Amino acid sequence: MDQFYRNQPLNIAHRGASYDAPENTLAAFDLALRLGADGIELDVRLSADGVPVVIHDATLDRTTDGRGPVSAWRWPELRSLDAGSWFDSQYARQRIPSLEDVFAAFGERLLYVIELKTNSLRDHRLEQAVIAIIQRHGLADQVILASLNPFALRRVRRLLPQIAVGLLISPHQPLYLRWTRLGTVMRYASRLLHHTLIDANTVAWARRYGYRLHAWTVDEPDEMMRLAALGVDAILTNRPDVLRWALATTGREHSQEKGTQGNS
Repeated sequence: MDQFYRNQPLNIAHRGASYDAPENTLAAFDLALRLGADGIELDVRLSADGVPVVIHDATLDRTTDGRGPVSAWRWPELRSLDAGSWFDSQYARQRIPSLEDVFAAFGERLLYVIELKTNSLRDHRLEQAVIAIIQRHGLADQVILASLNPFALRRVRRLLPQIAVGLLISPHQPLYLRWTRLGTVMRYASRLLHHTLIDANTVAWARRYGYRLHAWTVDEPDEMMRLAALGVDAILTNRPDVLRWALATTGREHSQEKGTQGNS
């Protein structure tokens, strides 16, 4: 995992290059790689027959030609749906991928931030299925499992103690709950915070406790440069090409500042 953090902040494509291609499809992930992303963020849910499938919403309606809950459809049915036409007709052949499909397509070329879409306190099937696939592909060192549900992260740590995990922190949570959640899972390796929650104090706090700080989801160049200057470890974006440009610009500015200081 450490090899990915040699150049910071990392450029993580949120649901792939989802500004320019249909989110959570192989086309979006492939485009992200070609646009210079270090990794991809994707969402997984269980199909009716227990297959981890890559889709954000609990229902099919927004991003496919199917209807109803993802959990009500079996994998052979889900894989036949059109997951691209809603975005643009040129993507009409895009399908909902399974997690297996994504790993088979990209293997060791990327860092994967996988959000576990589960609110359950007792049903462990998603966590078990995802861990099994990670182990089968030998990608434990290239995966961060993330969730808003700290109980899901505790379960995956029990199943695979060496797996990196990250707790998602949302601005929609009450303030007291955000910090309570942070405190109760301090042993987790990463925090994925909405970018509006991050300032110099947040970064200092992360450094003090030794965990990595990922900012989501950032599409504006000025905000990308602000976060890079603060020293976050990764930025999640729908526009990895814009982030690549912003990071290059920030790097040039820092180099110029150092040169000016050296000449003073």
